[in-house]
Amino acid sequence: MNGWVRLALGATTTGAATVAYAAGVERRHWTLREATLPVLAPGSRPLRVLHVSDLHMTPGQRGKQRWVASLDALEPDLVVNTGDNLAHPRAVPAVVAALGPLLERPGVFVFGSNDYFGPTPKNPARYLWKRRPKPPQGEPLPWRDLRAALLEHGWNDMTHRRATLEVAGVSVAAAGVDDPHLGLDRYDRIAGRPAGDPGLRLGLTHSPEPRVLDRFAGDGYDLVMAGHTHGGQLRVPGVGAIVTNCGLDRSRARGSSRWGAHMRLHVSAGLGTSPWAPVRFACPPEATLLLVVPRPVAASSAPATPASATMDVG
Repeated sequence: MNGWVRLALGATTTGAATVAYAAGVERRHWTLREATLPVLAPGSRPLRVLHVSDLHMTPGQRGKQRWVASLDALEPDLVVNTGDNLAHPRAVPAVVAALGPLLERPGVFVFGSNDYFGPTPKNPARYLWKRRPKPPQGEPLPWRDLRAALLEHGWNDMTHRRATLEVAGVSVAAAGVDDPHLGLDRYDRIAGRPAGDPGLRLGLTHSPEPRVLDRFAGDGYDLVMAGHTHGGQLRVPGVGAIVTNCGLDRSRARGSSRWGAHMRLHVSAGLGTSPWAPVRFACPPEATLLLVVPRPVAASSAPATPASATMDVG
């Protein structure tokens, strides 16, 4: 066997092993990340905020359901769900089972594109081109049934809504937009600085599009939470995400970063994948427990400014 044949066989074997790991192991390696964000008003009590996103649930994913339900043991003060819960027309009971005891805690949510429409087969290489055709929409999903279940348990739908919640003794002014990935965001419906002097100004969006983040920053929000990117889903060790599937730069595909002088952004890498692309590599599925603490007194007077040109990853 000559050297070229051995090299080709080795590359094929390595590639097959990588795909097997990404599809059979890592996409089920559910992981809890933890981070501390200094975004509360000085003097506020720290909050434990659980960020859950991109479940992409199908009825048979009982391991994922059990793992998500177990997060209640973390005793979060607030649960934030940033969408893409569904991946099947009969998945609503599975999502409700997964969220289970968490539904008894204060919660806020917005929806993503895959709450409205089912996943469709697509060429994965499509995401490597910046200009790409809009993907076809799949079958309509029962998002209204999911919304009714979440509302019944007392969670707040923040889609184009503003609300002030009392969470563990902290006043939280929350607002959200519909999914920018589908062009459904109408920020003007929630525009303006939150009234009063809340301990936390919290924004929600499924896809972290810069145009939306700039509006939240301009209105003085302290923290915006998003999903959608899957953390890149396939990451190159030492390089990071290859794509984000939105206008966000690759360095922010998951985790927390600064967006301008005042606001923080937290992007969840999510807990699932499309059934048509069931692989993850160097990017395990995740939920995040955020310890939200008071910001330094000097930072509390920093001006809130739109930040596209001044982003500083932290």
